[in-house]
Amino acid sequence: MLHQAGTPGDYMPDNQTMAEGNDDQGFWAMAAMSAAELNFPDPPDTHPGWLAQAQAVFNEYVSRWDSKHCNGGLRWQIFQWNIGYNYKNSISNGCFFNIAARLALYTGNDTYASWAEKVYNWQSKTGLVTDDMGIYDGVTIGDGQDCSNIVRTQWSYNTGIFLHGAAVLYNLTGSDTWKKRVDGMMSDIWNKFVKNNILYEQFCEEHKQCNQDQRSFKGYLARWMAATSQVAPYTNTNITKLLKSSAQAAAKVCDGSPTRGYEGPAGTACGFSWLADSFDDIVGVGPQKNAVSTLMYTLMDKAKAPVTSKTGGTSKGNSGGGDTNPDQEVGKPRYKTITTADKAGAGILTLLIAAGVVRSTAFLVI
Repeated sequence: MLHQAGTPGDYMPDNQTMAEGNDDQGFWAMAAMSAAELNFPDPPDTHPGWLAQAQAVFNEYVSRWDSKHCNGGLRWQIFQWNIGYNYKNSISNGCFFNIAARLALYTGNDTYASWAEKVYNWQSKTGLVTDDMGIYDGVTIGDGQDCSNIVRTQWSYNTGIFLHGAAVLYNLTGSDTWKKRVDGMMSDIWNKFVKNNILYEQFCEEHKQCNQDQRSFKGYLARWMAATSQVAPYTNTNITKLLKSSAQAAAKVCDGSPTRGYEGPAGTACGFSWLADSFDDIVGVGPQKNAVSTLMYTLMDKAKAPVTSKTGGTSKGNSGGGDTNPDQEVGKPRYKTITTADKAGAGILTLLIAAGVVRSTAFLVI
């Protein structure tokens, strides 16, 4: 994680920055937030703490909030040249909402809570939250800069990430509004992503049409449901029952020996669908992670609740972290500051190239 965090601790390392999306950055930041909540030892003083890393990404999200189109929201992509820059999707905004809510609970700072409310309200007013508390995938910025072209596909992880954030805010505020939202999303999950008491991806799983990304979504849902049960304990009974029945189903299909796409020992590959009692030969990181995660989360009752700064949390923060240069245009690349050493190196490189050109020209003349 420290390598991926990069020097500023904002999870935009030089080797990934140009291709990175807001959702990519957010998943790393949520991992850092989990490290803070679990009281994992902070990195050495030469690196920002786990809390500071999550705060850095939050600050960069704030700087990318796009009020010019659709009255707000994060774009899927950070940079203009990447496919999806004109798409504002629920998972990117869900990352923002989830991180803001958890920072609010951990630090007690109302600014984070205000932003969590703002993101959720934008999501709702834009039409990405359904009447039954489902979450549509996103909205495309149209030619007229409007945001009426909603993609109405519903994926399990979109509901999961908003469920967890809503549960965190219910824990923070005790508000009946947030409890109703938690209850609504719980009902949506059972209505759309549960079959025979087993988690599944309703849009593509039964027809074997899920792509690599989509095969990982229900694993994220399991994670956020387990986390929800910790911050909203009244949900624990129903969530525990579902995760246990799903884990039992997952274990039954983790005996595969595929001829390709899996490098583990024979008899240890996990299939993607848990609805049948047999291995479906759909393998990869997603199916393997889904099964391991769901099995692991059956132990959540033995785990300690996430800590906050008031209940033993020790991770070092930095509320001003991240690259939020007001002169940096949103969607433009972030360049490394040029140092004296860089200039000297560039000068030497220029001399070498010039010498090479002269020698090549002389060779051609001769």
